[in-house]
Amino acid sequence: MTGYRLGYIASNPTVAKACEKIQGQFTSGANAVTQRAAIVALTSDLRPTKEMTKEFTRRRERILQLVNEIPHCECAVPDGAFYVFPNLSYYFGKRNGASVIENADDLCMYLLYDAHVSTVTGRAFGEPTCIRISFANSMQKIDEGMRRIKEALAKLK
Repeated sequence: MTGYRLGYIASNPTVAKACEKIQGQFTSGANAVTQRAAIVALTSDLRPTKEMTKEFTRRRERILQLVNEIPHCECAVPDGAFYVFPNLSYYFGKRNGASVIENADDLCMYLLYDAHVSTVTGRAFGEPTCIRISFANSMQKIDEGMRRIKEALAKLK
């Protein structure tokens, strides 16, 4: 249910009441579509979910393999996300022609224009040395996107 932003809690009543007070200050309620999707997700056969979990594990392993092939790149293994968050600060201060990479914002724009791959700056998540790369895509597109990223980074001097 990526993107629906629905959560729930199973806890003792005291903790649940405290969480309800906090949550009530942030949102007014989940929309009807999200509620219906949650009901289906919680009452349906879990085999498709388990298969998708296996697929996302495969995708995570593949993108980590490809990210680790990038020189001077550090990347932690994500536990439950569908994106990696590599530190690419080695490339800050480098250039390709008129493109100068000063920070993660510049790097994301460079990758968008040079490699035609969309990434998200780590600054948006409180980590200005990283970029976010999603692996919520087909294995073929992951391979192609990472190939383009590696080629673009190799051009930076």
